[in-house]
Amino acid sequence: MKRPLGVRTRLLVVVVASVAVSLALMTVGFNVLLGRTLSRDADAVLRARAAGEAASVDVVDDRVVTPDQPDTGGLESQVWVFRQGRVLEQPRAGTGLDHAARDAAARPGVTLDVPGLDTRLYAMRASDDPSTLIVAGISLAPYDHTRRIALIGSLVLALALLLVVSLVARWMLKAALQPVAQMTADAESWSEHELDRRFAAGEPYDELSQLAATLDGLLDRVAASLRREQRFSAEMSHELRTPLAKVRAEAELALRRERPPAEYHQALETILRNTQHMTAAIETLVTTAQQESGLARGRCEAGAVLAEVAEMCSGLAAERGIRVVVETPASVVGLGVDREVAVRVLQPLAENACVFARREVRIGARRDGSGVLVTVDDDGPGVRADEVATIFEPGVRGSAGEAETGARMGAGLGLALARRLARAAGGDVNALPSGEGGRFEARFPAG
Repeated sequence: MKRPLGVRTRLLVVVVASVAVSLALMTVGFNVLLGRTLSRDADAVLRARAAGEAASVDVVDDRVVTPDQPDTGGLESQVWVFRQGRVLEQPRAGTGLDHAARDAAARPGVTLDVPGLDTRLYAMRASDDPSTLIVAGISLAPYDHTRRIALIGSLVLALALLLVVSLVARWMLKAALQPVAQMTADAESWSEHELDRRFAAGEPYDELSQLAATLDGLLDRVAASLRREQRFSAEMSHELRTPLAKVRAEAELALRRERPPAEYHQALETILRNTQHMTAAIETLVTTAQQESGLARGRCEAGAVLAEVAEMCSGLAAERGIRVVVETPASVVGLGVDREVAVRVLQPLAENACVFARREVRIGARRDGSGVLVTVDDDGPGVRADEVATIFEPGVRGSAGEAETGARMGAGLGLALARRLARAAGGDVNALPSGEGGRFEARFPAG
């Protein structure tokens, strides 16, 4: 398959072809105009010569009498005098030219070119004797020579200009496109090895700076995509390591020796609980990745989300004897995220509250400025001031979690995933320090 020409070569071909066509048209036009001008000049000289001879020639007894002309010595060298079809005076010009002069005499007032002799003839009647015809001739050799010289000179000039334009265009195209080639090579190298490098050409002011700004934006998106992919892989590995280790430990422990059915049942419950943690972690990480990728975000109603979260926590609340109260907003409050995203953010907060609450958990929502604030309150031990930030780190449960030994205790991943997903959706999750019950706040964009 024939390889297509590069952009620089195609542009050079277009430039050279355009200049060549322009120069060809200019050369043809110049030579045509010059030829017509020279022809008019020759006609003017020929008519002037014929008029001068017609005014000065006098015929007496069929003899041509001319006044004294010391400067010219008589008639011009190419002048014929005819009277009633007879030649009264003729130069030594040869038979062919004499015949052509007779033909010209038969058509006074008309110029006649003699083929092969480079001569132009013109006939005019004498001023004082209409029966006398003056035929004047002029050599076209000087005019043809001038035309040939002009043609050769214009062709040489056109070729020289075409060569100069080709070289200059080639140099200019190379210089103009060199930054583009360099930027392309740099962008390809940076996207693989140096994600933070940018062209930083400033505010776009021409095509190249606009291209640099566009490539900077492309590199930003590529870098963000690569970082999301790397972070997704790292976090998936990190979030699943603990549950997988527990599943494996329970399975190995159960298989080490024969056990009563109750112990097998307990081991299977532990395995099921950890697989549920892994499923939730995977689904939350995938949802987070989708949110960070800039996919279109939906809208949901806060009251319906709170009711769904309370229903999902009802089993845990009943097991621990906790009452879950949903404070439904008085008016419809819209969240600017998908229902599934809002549920996955709030469920870990509600479950965490149910684990540590003594009697009651309250979930409410209200508008807060340009967003929506969802609060999850419990009457448990609360969060210490020095743990407000650390409890959102993967694998960290805080002092209250370390003291709790119930079967519902997880791997310390729920709060971390909830905050990560909330931030990916344009919101956030925070814990408020309190010595009298815990409070978590989840912020969402308004829908």
